[in-house]
Amino acid sequence: MSEARAGTVVRASPLGTWFDHHLYSLVASLGRVFRKPWAALLTIAVMALALALPLGLWLVLGNVERLAGNIERSREISVFLRQDVDAARAARLADELRARGNIGSVEHVTPEQALESLRADDSLAGIVDAVGDDNPLPHALVVTPAGDELMVASSLQQLPEAELVQHDAQWRQRLDTWLRFGGRVTWVLAALFGLGALLVVGNTVRLDIQSRREEIGVLQLLGATDGFIRRPFLYLGAWYGLAAGALAVALLAAAGFALRDPLAELAASYGSRFALAGIDMRWTLAVLAVATVLGWLGAGLVTGHFLRQTRPTET
Repeated sequence: MSEARAGTVVRASPLGTWFDHHLYSLVASLGRVFRKPWAALLTIAVMALALALPLGLWLVLGNVERLAGNIERSREISVFLRQDVDAARAARLADELRARGNIGSVEHVTPEQALESLRADDSLAGIVDAVGDDNPLPHALVVTPAGDELMVASSLQQLPEAELVQHDAQWRQRLDTWLRFGGRVTWVLAALFGLGALLVVGNTVRLDIQSRREEIGVLQLLGATDGFIRRPFLYLGAWYGLAAGALAVALLAAAGFALRDPLAELAASYGSRFALAGIDMRWTLAVLAVATVLGWLGAGLVTGHFLRQTRPTET
């Protein structure tokens, strides 16, 4: 019975063999990264810088856009009513404007509220106190457009109750144009630097392939498939990409940490509570995934080219 058991040959399933080789390639390729630490670190650093530059520009644009969003009052249109318009008429006019489809909201500011707002400003408190009880301020409506700002402002100027319509949208339109231009520049830079990162990994993997040229030749003569030979190099490129993505995120986090306090002080000097937003977990995972894919692609392109050139042919 024991002899029968000793003679039993345990055959692994094809799926198990495939999984084992993937696991072996994953661990062995990581070992090859640590086998040449300085060369690997140089490759990872160059790739990380290539990733960090467009990402940094993207974060800057995102913060500028967020800052512009915080200045939401720039979209608001202030309508100062004539002095003979009383509170009841101003309230009815606010309700009529709220019913319009191209208007998001309307805030009715009474003369008393406007005076209190001015009194809260230390630089104007003395002037407000000098006015005394004779409040010269009119009723005002603060309108937030839900559609075309210029069209809304033009329609508000036609109101018979309106004395002055204050709206400055030109700078906002210019800012939006610059943000769109910056976003396009970021995409172009991301494409160029992404291509550069891909080439860096490809060149590193090419050097590794050259050092294992004889080993690959033997595997080809033994009938190993291209997928079998290519697999360790793919994981090697993926490790490079993953490490470069992590380093790029760390560089951006360090840059954000260095700039956060000075920017907060600068914003506070203008009476703003704006705080620099860094890269969040969702973007971190996206950067790691994209960097890993870039490393995988770079290794795959180089390895595939090499295998096509060295594939044995039947004579």
